[in-house]
Amino acid sequence: QVLQLTTKMAMLNSSRTLARSLGASQRVIQTRALNLHEYQSKGLMQEYDIRVQKFKAADNADDALRFAKELDVPEIVLKAQVHAGGRGKGTFSSGLKSGVHLIPAADIANVGTLTADMIGYNLVTKQTPADGVLVNKVMVAEALDIARETYFAILMDRDSDGPVMVGSPEGGVDIEEVAESSPELIFKEPVDIVAGVQDDQLDRMATNLGFTGDKHTQAMHEMKQLYELFMGVDATQVEINPFAETPDGRVLCFDAKINFDDNAAFRQKAIFAERDTAEEDPREVEASKYDLNYIGMDGNIACLVNGAGLAMATMDIIKHHGGEPANFLDCGGGVTEERVAKAFQLLTSDTQVEAILVNIFGGIVNCATVASGIVNACKEVGLSLPLVVRLEGTNVDGGKKILADSGLPIIAADNLDQAAQRAVEAAANVRA
Repeated sequence: QVLQLTTKMAMLNSSRTLARSLGASQRVIQTRALNLHEYQSKGLMQEYDIRVQKFKAADNADDALRFAKELDVPEIVLKAQVHAGGRGKGTFSSGLKSGVHLIPAADIANVGTLTADMIGYNLVTKQTPADGVLVNKVMVAEALDIARETYFAILMDRDSDGPVMVGSPEGGVDIEEVAESSPELIFKEPVDIVAGVQDDQLDRMATNLGFTGDKHTQAMHEMKQLYELFMGVDATQVEINPFAETPDGRVLCFDAKINFDDNAAFRQKAIFAERDTAEEDPREVEASKYDLNYIGMDGNIACLVNGAGLAMATMDIIKHHGGEPANFLDCGGGVTEERVAKAFQLLTSDTQVEAILVNIFGGIVNCATVASGIVNACKEVGLSLPLVVRLEGTNVDGGKKILADSGLPIIAADNLDQAAQRAVEAAANVRA
């Protein structure tokens, strides 16, 4: 691959990677725009009678200590709530080491002290920017020992024409590695989305995961409720790793990743209202308000494209000709002049941009609509950067005429290769 995307792009594609490694159809898993904190996911699971450890979320040291006392458990686990992995090995700008701490009941006063060194400070992990991300909340939870770990997930899979349950007796580890090294330890149960999950399917899965006796019954109940959650919140993926049993015989969901179908946001308003944008790029947050898929990068050539595949190809061609893409911006098929104008505002707000490349293939979208949007956007933002435009498809001649008659210094291109070359050259001239 000539293009290396940011950590954010890797996160968006994580569910596709999981589906592919487990043999499910990667085409059906949606990218995740909504990212819930651990305490939010656990709260959602509680609403569906799914057993999780006792917990509370706090945004100050006093509440954290009070909650820890109210939980009345032998040991507390205190976790910084950020959208990044590697918390346990992270470092705070306060000097505190680790975003995950175990505190015995005898030392419960340390909960307040540790929280004071977490909230309001940046946590740096292997998955955060160099200066870390600001911690606004911590999760105060019951610390539990694990006797055995398994893996359980539910994915929406086109090849199965609906949901598929996926499980493995090897949990608590990277499931992709298990799928590659020991595929015989991956078990799948396609579910009829009309009939719903059946008891015999739950029984087989619990058996395959190694649950016995009363724990077998508990595991069946938890998996059934996880399916109810999956359907109830319009999820595209619910992943529990580990799905585990404790030494005293309880079966719990210790960690969860829940992906939501963005198309269902209109009927899952309460869940989508939980979105925490504090850790997100403000440009990405603004773009999402206009149904634009935007991811900022480190290059100097801004891209405005319709379709994720075409956007990736455009960035690859820019790299091929010696340039560096400044962003991933897919305006989708339902392009309007307003969305084009907002896209230009986002692109020009990036001070590292030296040229803009618009690459539109009009299948659903009308090239004339895009062209009008480009002209109006250029006038609205007072564009001074070089602009290269390649239009093809529906009403392309009408679109090209609008651009030609605009009187703007737009650099036209007949194909993608030519467009990329001209954008790279234009950016070089700006630097000269």
